[in-house]
Amino acid sequence: MDNAEEKVAMRDSKRRERQSALEDSDNDIGLCGWLLVALSILLMLLTLPISVWMCIKIVKEYERAIIFRLGRILRGGAKGPGLFFILPCTDSFINVDMRTITFDIPPQEVLTKDSVTVSVDGVVYYRVQNATLAVANITNADAATRLLAQTTLRNVLGTKSLAQILSDREEIAHSMQSTLDDATDDWGIKVERVEIKDVKLPVQLQRAMAAEAEATREARAKVIAAEGEMNASRALKEASLVIAESPSGLQLRYLQTLSTIAAEKNSTIIFPLPMEMMQAFMKR
Repeated sequence: MDNAEEKVAMRDSKRRERQSALEDSDNDIGLCGWLLVALSILLMLLTLPISVWMCIKIVKEYERAIIFRLGRILRGGAKGPGLFFILPCTDSFINVDMRTITFDIPPQEVLTKDSVTVSVDGVVYYRVQNATLAVANITNADAATRLLAQTTLRNVLGTKSLAQILSDREEIAHSMQSTLDDATDDWGIKVERVEIKDVKLPVQLQRAMAAEAEATREARAKVIAAEGEMNASRALKEASLVIAESPSGLQLRYLQTLSTIAAEKNSTIIFPLPMEMMQAFMKR
């Protein structure tokens, strides 16, 4: 935990250093720049109150505005939400959406560690954490994050076997989220969550796995049936020993069998003749 906290602290300090380096002060615009700014202010005063509508801008609660004065980012970083002022002719601004953005990773054909080709897709949730870095350090943060997510998915799954991909989805998603978050830190992007949606196997591999599963179930069924037969034979052996100890028990068993046959409403009943009745005739 301490190492993770130190890593996060170092990342935040580096981010602040990069942002402060980008936010140049107004003194860096030079004498010519100050002259242009003064002319812009004079133009705004001469065209009042019409110029006020051009200088007042509004950004929404989920947006931030990055103001450029003569091509340089103003000190203070992003502006908003609410009202802010810009000077005509010298200032321009870019709106940055700070809400969480979701996009699907297109299905990627990946060769796993055990040489199996699978098609995997996923979902990525990210948001702009630092609007200044997202504007100044990358041309298109959204497109770059999408492409990086695709390559990261292929790189991470390429080191896993098929069994690991099917069973360790949460671990793979966490590994992808950590890798993407580290890579997009310089762009002011925070990757919040990565999820693996679906893993599609080739049709031939699906049939082979289904045949393997069916064979495993059949083998398990045969083992269970054999164990049942063994238990039944042991029970019959114990029952025969009990009946051998009491000759009348065999007769009771005959009567119970007759009762069972009669319950089925059969027209013909076969009555087994007890052997004890024949012993008297055999002696004669």
